[in-house]
Amino acid sequence: MTYSAVNTIWVLIGAALVFFMQAGFSMCEAGFTRAKNTGNILMKNLMDFCIGTPVFWLAGFGMMFGSGSAIIGTFDPLIRGEYNHILPAGVPLWAFAIFQTVFCATSATIVSGGMAERTKFSAYCIYSAAISLLIYPISGHWIWGGGWLSQMGFHDFAGSTAVHMVGGVCALIGAKILGPRIGKYGRDGKPRAILGHNLTFAALGVFILWFCWFGFNGASTVGMDSDALMETAGRVFFNTNMAAAAACCTTLIFTWIRYKKPDVSMTYNAALAGLVGITAGCDAVSPAGAAIIGFVCGVLVVLSVEFFDKIAKIDDPVGAVSVHGVCGAVGTILTGLFATGVTTEAGLFYGGGLHFLGVQAAGVFSVAAYVAIIITIVFLAIKYTIGLRADAEDEIAGLDVSEHGLLTAYAGFAMLPDTVTAEDEGMPVMVAGDTPMAEAIPVKKVPAFEEGTPKFTKLEIVCKESKFETLKNALMKLGITGMTVSHVLGCGAQKGKPEYYRGVQVEANLLPKVQVDIVVSAVPVRKVIETAKKALYTGHIGDGKIFVYDVENVVKIRTGEEGFDALQDVE
Repeated sequence: MTYSAVNTIWVLIGAALVFFMQAGFSMCEAGFTRAKNTGNILMKNLMDFCIGTPVFWLAGFGMMFGSGSAIIGTFDPLIRGEYNHILPAGVPLWAFAIFQTVFCATSATIVSGGMAERTKFSAYCIYSAAISLLIYPISGHWIWGGGWLSQMGFHDFAGSTAVHMVGGVCALIGAKILGPRIGKYGRDGKPRAILGHNLTFAALGVFILWFCWFGFNGASTVGMDSDALMETAGRVFFNTNMAAAAACCTTLIFTWIRYKKPDVSMTYNAALAGLVGITAGCDAVSPAGAAIIGFVCGVLVVLSVEFFDKIAKIDDPVGAVSVHGVCGAVGTILTGLFATGVTTEAGLFYGGGLHFLGVQAAGVFSVAAYVAIIITIVFLAIKYTIGLRADAEDEIAGLDVSEHGLLTAYAGFAMLPDTVTAEDEGMPVMVAGDTPMAEAIPVKKVPAFEEGTPKFTKLEIVCKESKFETLKNALMKLGITGMTVSHVLGCGAQKGKPEYYRGVQVEANLLPKVQVDIVVSAVPVRKVIETAKKALYTGHIGDGKIFVYDVENVVKIRTGEEGFDALQDVE
């Protein structure tokens, strides 16, 4: 076989880009979940690739691409057989093998997002291996290895079904068997918003994935040594980008109308939904068809997330089921409508009739059924042996510390506290222990100071972060130069407009505020209060509160001065 340098380099670059998608998935999943599980999620995304690589080498590749039957390839440990029947023109076996390995790992990593924050790490390692060994290779053989779907004319150019829907179906079954996270649903059955802790991570992950998708889809031409392949690659790149952008614009407008504000996390999910949806037919549709597929996925991802969250009661922290499972299936079927007939049979809207559409639908449903059956057996076997779900107390403490002994993935950074407890599920709260009475420190009351000493008053002002600079400047004009400022979280009788996170109303019981503490003596207390009220007033709920306390004494540590002198900065 004569090798082509340009084809080989093209495939290897594509493999490197698809590998880097692991970083994107890591950032997305970590950002859309809570800080206490960040290390666990990063570890899972590392290990599904590291487990999948040897498993696919040992058996998966042969089962997927071996010339066995229409159902399964051959058992070929360590890839020692002959694969000339399936190798792209001019591409060496090992270049093709690594390209397919990174695709296999991508399918496995999708599952971790839908089952995040409550799955045992040991269980994850086992089912990740099972996906790379039993599920992805066999369904992949049907589609890409010369199996029965391929023989029927099923078209999935880069893996809307073969990769993404397979991962999405596994995530759906796993999330259903696991059950929701503690605190996700109230006693009334209504979902509660569990906010992701780092939207910056999630956004970075989406942009990494978008960038790498050009390799995921574009390099699936597995060649660039002819005019036809170059033309196809250009169309693939353009359609991939078009579908993602159209999906984002659609979700932006749709959530703006639906929730009264454009939903940030949902719009980022829409980019991935559009990318997943176009992956099957990116070579076969026109830019207009790609835009329509993006539009459909942009609406569908929102409705799907809401359906699984509110109606099906399936807790999917990152939207993996909706993005990869639902949009992967729909994108594959839509190819049967919008294929122009250039690289495949023409779709229904281009005069191709119902045959191609029927083949696409049959392929989607058959693969989904196979994957659902096998992964259900795998999950139930794990559940009734080593256990699939982490213990309740481990879940509440966070999988970072319980599974890995990692106290925090953010040493040196202050994070918002997690407010979910076992009480939300009607379970007893786990308590580490009580301080014995003998070791408790007794409270000692400081004696009152002599009469005639100046009166000191402490004012504690809680306000919006956006109004702090206005308040600070107003107080300094009064001659107040000493203040202590803290970022705090607070709750009150919030009766304002509801806020939404991924379609679920956020319970406004902990809101970020600024707390300003000052002690005054010479400056009249009433004047400080009026000044603060004037600076902070907007007339809307959440303007803040002012608390006034008597202070017995003030001591300056450096000089030992007490009373009024301790408040002065004059040497």
